Amino acid sequence: MRKNLFVCSLLLGAATWMAGTTASAGDNWVGTWKLNPAQSKLGAGATVRAQTLQFEATPAGIKLTSVGTDADGKPMKGGYTSKFDGQDVPWAGNPSADTASPKRIDDSSYENVWKKGGKAVVTAKVSVSKDGKTLTVTQTGADAKGAAINSVAVYDRQ
Repeated sequence: MRKNLFVCSLLLGAATWMAGTTASAGDNWVGTWKLNPAQSKLGAGATVRAQTLQFEATPAGIKLTSVGTDADGKPMKGGYTSKFDGQDVPWAGNPSADTASPKRIDDSSYENVWKKGGKAVVTAKVSVSKDGKTLTVTQTGADAKGAAINSVAVYDRQ
């Protein structure tokens, strides 16, 4: 009996610890999102034609994978894994940035500062609608060529 109680306590402790190292269950942006070009205002210098974002909870944090087609019709893929604590993490596949610094604001929103060579270049504010069906990304800053970015991208939950 004591051995069973000890084993159960050990398992409960391990499960509690692991839950603390993964993404918060309240991160409403976790899931798959597809760009809705008709609802988006991407601006004249838009670098994306089609895009799908996938956020998934992992033991290392939330993993973002972005796949799509750039403005020239070429395939693109990138991503990062972050605890959404504002710390810089490497960002693969983004020509405008080499690191991301996502910081969770609340269950439905976060802010992400993109950096290139240590310099902040874009700030993205991301929020999920109250009904959980729409993800909106508002970006301001400059792209890899120095052109101003001021866009609103709207994504639909898949």
